[in-house]
Amino acid sequence: MKYEILSKPSYALLKLTLDEGEEVVAETGAMVFMDGVRLKTEMKGGLFGGLKRMIGGESFFVNRFIAEKRGAILGLAPPYQGDVTHVRVEGTLYAQSGAFLAGSPELEISSKWGGARTFFAGEGLILLKIDGHGDVFLSSFGGIEEVEVNGELVVDTGHIVAFEEGLSFTISKAGGLKATLLSGEGLVAKFKGSGKVWIQTRSVSDYIGWLASLMPSRD
Repeated sequence: MKYEILSKPSYALLKLTLDEGEEVVAETGAMVFMDGVRLKTEMKGGLFGGLKRMIGGESFFVNRFIAEKRGAILGLAPPYQGDVTHVRVEGTLYAQSGAFLAGSPELEISSKWGGARTFFAGEGLILLKIDGHGDVFLSSFGGIEEVEVNGELVVDTGHIVAFEEGLSFTISKAGGLKATLLSGEGLVAKFKGSGKVWIQTRSVSDYIGWLASLMPSRD
């Protein structure tokens, strides 16, 4: 499929150009515009597949967009301000819950228990597991940057969008007790191995905290 990502990075819009018969699976509510495209809503993978997606922070239903002519156009966008990026999946990719915007119908999207360590990181217990071979488009709050890891990389837990299967990670404090209390940095993920990590330039929780600090206090 041909794609363009417009209005990056703050208000990204994904524009797809499809051949006749080509399909794209997307989150419900993501469609902005379309021409020559037919929409079908379904539970991909049946009831169990829908439940697994819900656990991972995605919609119970998915929308299938099927091109009815050559050069059909489809515009998609996430519900919040932020970026969209393209990733070619060749195997397994893990992503934060809610990051999936659209992708090839051949990809299998389910949920994976992230372990108790993700609970202590404050980023939720569930990761999205994206399996197969195809194109996926991920969205996040803030811009998205790709970082190559060869050895070790430390990332604030609130800034992780996705990472490749070849990487392992552990959760720890950013520094000692004094640094944790006074630096404003919380818990971090330490990735080890070889592969790619996609990071978001803004943290939703930090943004909410900043907005809350501007609200007048009640007497």
